[in-house]
Formats: sequence, C-alpha cells, structure tokens
Amino acid sequence: MKIHSMNQQKIIPDTASAYRKYLGRKMLPGICLLILLAVFATLSLSIGSIRMDAGEILRALFSGPGESRFQQVIWNMRMPRTLAAILGGGCLALAGAAMQNVLRNPLASPFTLGVSQGAGFGATFAIIVLGAGTLGQDPGEIGISSRPDIMVISAFAGSLLTVVVLLLLSSLRNLSPAALILAGVAMGSFFGASTMLLQYFGTELEVASAVFWTFGDLGKGWWNNLWIMAVVLFPAAVFFMIHRWHFNKLLWGDDTAESLGVKVNLFRLLVLVTAALISSVTTAFLGIIGFVGLVAPHLVRMITGQDHRFLLPYSVLAGGLLLVISDILARTILDPVILPVGIITSFAGTPLFLYLLVSRGEIRQ
Repeated sequence: MKIHSMNQQKIIPDTASAYRKYLGRKMLPGICLLILLAVFATLSLSIGSIRMDAGEILRALFSGPGESRFQQVIWNMRMPRTLAAILGGGCLALAGAAMQNVLRNPLASPFTLGVSQGAGFGATFAIIVLGAGTLGQDPGEIGISSRPDIMVISAFAGSLLTVVVLLLLSSLRNLSPAALILAGVAMGSFFGASTMLLQYFGTELEVASAVFWTFGDLGKGWWNNLWIMAVVLFPAAVFFMIHRWHFNKLLWGDDTAESLGVKVNLFRLLVLVTAALISSVTTAFLGIIGFVGLVAPHLVRMITGQDHRFLLPYSVLAGGLLLVISDILARTILDPVILPVGIITSFAGTPLFLYLLVSRGEIRQ
C-alpha cells in the first residue's frame, strides 16, 4: 500500500508537469503569430507616398491624433486601413474555423459556402433598392454609404438566408460535406446572378457604387466602421471561446457530443448565425474578400492541431496577419497604384490552398 501511494504521488506531479509543457508548446505559436502581426502592422503603417521610419511612427502613435503631417497620415489614413485588415481578417478566419467544425466540412468558409456572396447581394440591394448608396456625385464619394446601418442589416439578411437554406438542405436531405460545398457554390452563383440583375436596373452611379463594394478594399475601413466591426468580433470570439469544449466534443461526432451534454442542433444554429453575422459585417464594410476564412484555420491546424482552445484565437491572429500581408502586397506591387485587397487574396489564396491539399495529402476536418 505504501509503494502504491508513493507511485500515485509521483504520477500526479509528472502528469501536471507534462500538461504544463503541453500548454507551453501550444502557446508558443500564438506568441509568434502575435509578434508577426505586430511587425507587419508596423510595416503597413510605414508604407505610402510619405516615407516614415519606426521612430516617426511610434512618435505619431504615442502622441495621438494631431495637426502634424505624420499624425494626420497615421491616424486618418494608415491606422484605419491596418486595423481594418486585422479586424476583417480576424472576422473571416474566426467564421471559417467555426463553420468547418460545426458543418464537419474542411472546405467550409464564408466564401466557399456562398455566405459572402449573400452578404454582397444584400449590400447591393441596400445600395440600389433601399437608397443606401453614395453620399454625392463626386467620384471620390463612390462606394461611401450614406446609410451604413442599412448596409449592414441587408448584408446580414443576405448571408443569413444562405445559412438557412444550407441548414434546411442539410437537415432534410442529409447532405454529405462535399454536397454541402456544392450547395454553397450554387447559392453563391445564385446570389451572383441576383446581384447582376439588380445592377442591370440600377443607375450608373448606383452600379458604380455596387461594383466598388464588391471589391475587397480596405480603403473603406473608417473609424466608425472599425468600431462596429470590433463590437461584433469580440463578443463573437468570447461566445466561441466560452463554448470551446463544445467544438472539441463535436470532433467526435454528433452522437458523442450529444452524450456529453451538447445540444448539437441548437449549438450548430447559434454558431452559424454568429459566423454569418461577423462575415456579413465584414463584407458590408470591406467588400467580398475570399480565401482568408478558408486558408487561415488550416494554417493554424498545421501548427497547433485540432484543439479549439487554441485554434479559434490563433485563427483570428492568422487571419489578421494574412490580410495585413495581402494589403502590403496590394499597395506595393504596382506602386503607386493600390489594388483591391480582394484581388490579392484570391490570387494568393488559390495556390496556397492547393499547396495545402498536395502537401498534406488531405485537409483535416
């Protein structure tokens, strides 16, 4: 009995030590992502027609908004754009990671399931039908919504409609993961055609504004928009993290998750509605940005595995990092011409995703 007690006391400290080492290994990628995000965000702040070194950037940041040239450039132009990349990429990546789990589909994301296209249709509907278009006739005001609240609500309604249709198809016909992706492609095609139909009957100014909104462009990230995106992203991230163990339980299947106390259907509905909300808000303010919500979670899985305690927050960091890097490329490839960041993510996301397929042999769910 004494030997057994001594062995038991030895096992407990060894287990606790091993678990601490495990947490340390899992936290290291998050620290690295955070450092990389800070480095590339600083680089993003330094890029532009007015060159600024790190010291000038830091002085402008710590001194706050002001009248100096550097302060105006940082706080009125570059800082909103960089924060839009971080928040927008974080929203899309978080939505993608959550969708891939609850739909048990490694190809799920707001873009591949047609959610972004549904949000784009809602934004176009708000511009052409509801009059939430441009502020004036000046070309510089094209794409600047006079009613951003209507834009967000309409975009959310369009994305939510996509989610409802996919859920109905999945529950009524018991679609496989591959068939669900095909249904998402069909929904994306439907909303794309509906968007073109609306544009056909719109005025030149309305069509120009709608087309501008379909481009994924971080130049539309202003402070008012950023606050709304942050208010949507952080509660969604908290909600997902509170239920992080539910995500882990779903990895074992619906039946196992039900036996462990998860109300699977209700949880799946809440997650998809939340994911639709954060992706639609991003689309309403920044336009359609593809592949970030698909690629970022898989990149994180390659490093940290399937544990959603780490996968969810690290996906937010990875999504922000990918979009910041894409924006840097968009601003430097054809300098002084600034490309829409959605073009860069589409060009870069396709070969990157194919590389993941080839290098891994398969994509983990």
